[in-house]
Order: sequence, then structure tokens, then C-alpha cells
Amino acid sequence: MFKLPPNRTARRLAASLAVLVLAMALPRLAAAAPAATEVEAGFYRAQLENGLEVYVLLDHSLPLVTIEMAVRAGAWVEDPSIDGLSHLYEHMFFKGNEVLANQEEYLERVRELGLVFNATTAHECVNYFFTMTSDNKSEGLRFMRDAMRYPLFDPEELARESSVVLDEYSRAESSPFFHLQKAVDNALWYAHPSRKDVIGSREVIANVTHAQMKEMQARFYIPNNAALFIAGDVELEATLAEVDELFGDWQRGEDPFVASPLPEHPPLQETQALIVEQDISRVVVTIQWHGPDTRRDRESTFAADVLMFLVNPPTSDLSKALVDSGLVLGASFGYYTHANVGPISLSFETTADKLEPAIREALAQVRRLDQPSAYSEEQVTVSKILLEVLDLEGREQSSAFTHTLSFWWASAGLEYYLSYLDELRRVSRADMDRFVQRYLSKDKPFVIGIMLSPEQRETLALDAEKVVQWLQ
Repeated sequence: MFKLPPNRTARRLAASLAVLVLAMALPRLAAAAPAATEVEAGFYRAQLENGLEVYVLLDHSLPLVTIEMAVRAGAWVEDPSIDGLSHLYEHMFFKGNEVLANQEEYLERVRELGLVFNATTAHECVNYFFTMTSDNKSEGLRFMRDAMRYPLFDPEELARESSVVLDEYSRAESSPFFHLQKAVDNALWYAHPSRKDVIGSREVIANVTHAQMKEMQARFYIPNNAALFIAGDVELEATLAEVDELFGDWQRGEDPFVASPLPEHPPLQETQALIVEQDISRVVVTIQWHGPDTRRDRESTFAADVLMFLVNPPTSDLSKALVDSGLVLGASFGYYTHANVGPISLSFETTADKLEPAIREALAQVRRLDQPSAYSEEQVTVSKILLEVLDLEGREQSSAFTHTLSFWWASAGLEYYLSYLDELRRVSRADMDRFVQRYLSKDKPFVIGIMLSPEQRETLALDAEKVVQWLQ
């Protein structure tokens, strides 16, 4: 006797038949692999006619494949009305779509395919990734296609996931450091704070609508604003042909960065001091400046990477002056590469009685980084070698390497990353001096945030004006 399949299977079969009927009604040219260019040994780039960039990294060492889709979204596309919806959209990606009607079916299919899956939302990229055995690659591509192109945004699931994201928000708020960074970010990016706020607005998340999510999809989840990365044990031409079959009829959209150009973060007009009270035993200080970005000052982004790597080890002059002297308990100095103004941050912990000398010495060390005595040529050479080793080491696991590729694709364009090691080798002391003078010199305003307990603040009689006096 013929037995009807379970509802889940029936829906999947019906959806597949619908896709087949549509394909028959609107025939495309016979599936042929898009032309691929080998950009590095075993690493290929192709582009579909609709603008979707496709990158294939061949790795036959294990019978595994990782499929990752990256979208230029995240905080930088969010005005106050949609602050936090990139992150919420990431959560909804793992819910129902036109083939898998709800999260239960979605997760059942995950188990059937043996997927290890996750996603991240950052300042300038949202990425989704699955790793599976390579014999499931074709099904994995279909699974990605269905989640990417056909989300339902069921109102009940949307309401539930909004609550989940708000719970994440509450957990973040339970950390004292959240409040310090929030205050500093609001001052550092004062004109457009939502454009640097990954977690978003409670009010926006709580009141999200189905229409808003569909609008996010229409604006950002389009092939010419996305890149597909496939890494592992696959055959190049067959894989590219499958990609074209599954994603080639995805409709191109208007470039979101042309339709709504990114607002520029205006420079800081003056140095600002903030005091954040939290119940902590030590004093935490973070000093942040506007740094270079990959759109307007690429050379300085490479110089920043070398310099920050050079000054962070415990043997550096900066570390000796701050940590070995006993002024601070630990310090970190870093630059975060962005396409839309990357932040430079110096953070450290100290005690209340050493707060003023610690701040003064920290700034003095930063401002002397363009002096001949700040570091040696040998330190520069060794730092560049170690940076190269770390970068190459990060390429060893192809499933993790796709995350590196998607980050750089979104924030700089992949050509930036493919030439990264060559650019690092070219960095000179003059380049690093220019970076310091352009972004960290004494005349450059910054934001300093100090987090301490109410009792410590009272003991020090500390206010913002007093802190600014220390900075003179």
C-alpha cells in the first residue's frame, strides 16, 4: 500500500517540486561552471551573473567541507530605527523557510546532514557557516540556499527570538565592562553610535516587525552584497556548476551602499573624559582614538598592525613602563581594522592610588612611539615575521579560515587580504611614525573612560574635569 510521507517530508517534496516546475517554466541556460580564476594555489574565485562572489578553497586532507555565506551587514548599516536587527536577523536565519517550515524541521535537517553550524554578527559583516562531510556537500548547498533566499520570518518565531536576543542583552549588561564600553562608544561615535553598536537597541529589538525583517532581506540579503565561501574536499567545476544552479537565479538588488551611502563618522572635536561607576575592586581605564580605515588610508592599517604587535609583548618599552613599573596590573594596545573608521584602544587595570600616574605614563608612552628610541629595527623585523607566521598558521584549518576570508571580504575586499603579507613586509619605520603622528599625536582628541566603584570615586574626589586636567 502506498503510504503518504510525514508532513515535514511532504512539505519538503512539495517545495522541491515547486522549484522544479518554476525551473521548467523559466528555463535557464544549461548549468555550466562559471569561469574561475586561481588567486592563490588551490584557492579560486568566480562570480555569478547576478553579482554573487564565490570562493572555493580546495583541501583534500579530510573528507569535510565548510560552506559559509557572508553578507555586508552588521552595525555599520543600521540607523537608529533598525539598531540591532542585523543580529536578530542572524538568529532568524536558523528558523523556518519555504522548504523547512519551522525551527524544529530546520534542526531535524541539521541532524540528518550532520552539520556543525553557527553564525556571527560583527560591525561590518554577518556570516553563516556549516561544516559537514563532503558527501553531503550538495545537500549542504541546498540547505544554505533555502535559509538564505527563502526565510519566512514567522511572527511567532520572530517574537520568541526577539526575547532570546533580549536575554542575551541582559547577560551582556550584567558585566561591568559592558557599561564602560557603551559609554565610550557613545562618545567616540557621537554622531552615529548605532553604526558601531552590534548588540543594538532594546526598544528596536522588542518591537521588531515582520515587515522590518523583509525590508532587511530586500536591502542587504541580495547576491551582489554577499559572498559564498566553500572550503574542503570538493571538485571545483562541479561545485561551481551546482552553485550557479542553486544561486544563479537569485535576483540582483540595488547596491545598499549606493542607495543609502554610509554616513561618515565626524572627527572628535575635543578630548572627553567619562566616569562609570560599577561595583569593582580595581580601576579600569580605556583610552580610544579614531584610527584609519580600509577605504581612505590603507597604508596606515598595515602600519598599525605591525606597531600594535610590536608594543604589546611584555618585553616592549610600553609594557615595561606600565606593567613592570607596577603602575598597572595589565595593559593591551590594539587597532581594529574597519572600512568605516577603525578604533584604536589602550586599556589597562590599576588601583585608585596609581590612577593619575598610570594615565599620564600611558599617554606619554603612546606619544613617544614615533621617536627613534621607542623600538629597534630588529623588533620591527621580528614582529613582521611573527605576524606572517600567525597568519599562515590561521590558514591551516580551512573551516576556520573561511571566517578570516569573510571578515576581510566585507571590511576591505578580498584583494586587501590576498596582498596582506606583502603589504606587511613593505611596512617601514617611516610608515609607523606617520601612523602615530596622524592618529595618536598630542593634538589628536580621544575619549577616556574610567570605571571604578563609588567608594573609590569618592576617595579620589574624581570628576571629568579633574581627569582632563591630568591629560594636559
